[in-house]
Amino acid sequence: MRKITALLREYVLGLSIITIIIGLFLLLMGIIYYWFKDVKLGFYTDIIMDLGEWNAFILIAGLIILGIGIYYFYSYYTQRKFVLEEIQTNKRSEFLKRHKEVKVKVKHLPSKYQELVKNKEKELKIK
Repeated sequence: MRKITALLREYVLGLSIITIIIGLFLLLMGIIYYWFKDVKLGFYTDIIMDLGEWNAFILIAGLIILGIGIYYFYSYYTQRKFVLEEIQTNKRSEFLKRHKEVKVKVKHLPSKYQELVKNKEKELKIK
C-alpha cells in the first residue's frame, strides 16, 4: 500500500491531468448524446448513439471524474505554491512559524519538494 501511495504522490500532476482529460471526454460524450442527437458528426456520434441511455451514466461519471481531476490539480498547485513561498524565506523565525504546516503539505507532494524542505532545514539549522 505504501508503494502505491508513494507512486501516486510522485505522479500526482500527470495523473490529475489525465483524469481531467478522461472526465472531459466522458462529459463530451454525454453532452453530444443529449444535446446534439439530431446532428450527424460522423463515426464518433454513431458510437455514442449506440450506447443509448447509458450516456446518462457516462455524463454523470464524466462530471465526477472531471471534478476529482480538477480537485487534485488545484490542491497540488496550492500546496506546491505554499511550500515554494515558504522555502524562499531566509529568516529562521519566519520559517519556524510555518514549519509544521510546511511539513504537512510536503507529505502530499513529490519527493523533490521533501528534499527542498530538508535542505532548507539544514541551511537554517532546524531539527
